[in-house]
Amino acid sequence: YLQGSCFGLRWFTPANEVPLCGHATLAAAAVLFHIQKNTNSVLTFVTLSGELKARQAEDHIVLDLPLYLTYPQVLQEVEELIKTALGDKIVQDLRYSPDTKKLLVRLSDAYERSVLEELQLSSQSLLSAEKTGKVKGLIVTLKGNSSGKQKGHDFYSRYFAPWYGILEDPVTG
Repeated sequence: YLQGSCFGLRWFTPANEVPLCGHATLAAAAVLFHIQKNTNSVLTFVTLSGELKARQAEDHIVLDLPLYLTYPQVLQEVEELIKTALGDKIVQDLRYSPDTKKLLVRLSDAYERSVLEELQLSSQSLLSAEKTGKVKGLIVTLKGNSSGKQKGHDFYSRYFAPWYGILEDPVTG
């Protein structure tokens, strides 16, 4: 059974089922390849997000994850949510993905990583502030410190999803 090449895969938060979880998909592939010694070159997971493929490449696993398009978001439509989450911080870009119902907020490049780390959000305040019914996840991101030959981070991000029963995803980014 565990030597097949196609598997059904589902993910759940404490509150409900979610359409995609990359870390859990990677973990499932790792168990099948390394613990169960599955010898297929490619594993296919049938999920709510379609078919996801995982393959071994030398000493790591490569996942093919879906690409979801984002579109510019008008601030006025989500202003209360942004104000609740970020206070008076400067937003450089605002994008929305209708496929995932996620709002991506890019903070100003002038901010340091500590600004993102020090954000204190509550589930109830985010749930109360989101009046449109279209946002089910809030990603707050900030440009990293990689420049030139210096190794660093391309970006930093935090992901909040009280709409799915978790204030913050601890493994994001």
